[in-house]
Amino acid sequence: MAKTPPTKGKKPANARQAKIEAARSGAGAGANKIVVATVVVIVAIIAVVAGVILSTRGDDAPAAGGALPPGVSAMGEGFPAFSEVTPEPNAPTVDLYEDFQCPACAQFESLVGPTITGLAAEGRIKLVYHVKNFLDDNLGNGSSTRAGTAAFCAADTGRFQEFHDQVFPGQPAQEGQGFTDELLTEFATNAGIEGEALATWETCLTSGRYDAYVDSVEASSFEDGVRGTPTVRINGEEQDLNTIVSPEGFTQAVEAATE
Repeated sequence: MAKTPPTKGKKPANARQAKIEAARSGAGAGANKIVVATVVVIVAIIAVVAGVILSTRGDDAPAAGGALPPGVSAMGEGFPAFSEVTPEPNAPTVDLYEDFQCPACAQFESLVGPTITGLAAEGRIKLVYHVKNFLDDNLGNGSSTRAGTAAFCAADTGRFQEFHDQVFPGQPAQEGQGFTDELLTEFATNAGIEGEALATWETCLTSGRYDAYVDSVEASSFEDGVRGTPTVRINGEEQDLNTIVSPEGFTQAVEAATE
């Protein structure tokens, strides 16, 4: 994602802008790279890790009140996926931090998403999603929040994972274009939400039922030191994307945490 450098000699308009400019200066405004792997061969690709320098919503306090998705007991907590599955006694917890507008998250999901969900479905890991929305500020739209709310509205119907797995492959080709209502509805129908459940989902989305919750996850994860997406923690330990961005690498990391 291209970053506009701060104007020299111009005083920042506010504390948030000052923090953004300081982060850009320290990072040299360069694009971040992650090494991605396939089953057959490891290849290097340039992937703009959206917002990896700074999550700009860190100044906001976690929202008070508001609706909580199924299985979540407090604002700021992650969403437990595959809650219907009883994990193995020594199953490690995998915390996955993503922003639905993040191109690098889409690349990460395409490579290891099926591995992650497969391990969760087998009870070999406890999978917790932390859906962030800092790209709303970076890109000047509200699509990260809206897509997050749409996903948790899908959770009300028991279709969170199905909806989640539609979003990243369905990202608009142009970063910042955002998700239209029509596209989010397409994700919902492809996720198997139909009839009365679809009408309820639409009401949930248009009312912004889970907007405050998504804001609270952003604020909480920022306070917990998460500055970029994707970020993966296994039993609380942040993982090097270079080592886990293949099915084999991710599985090995899980097995090491299980011992």
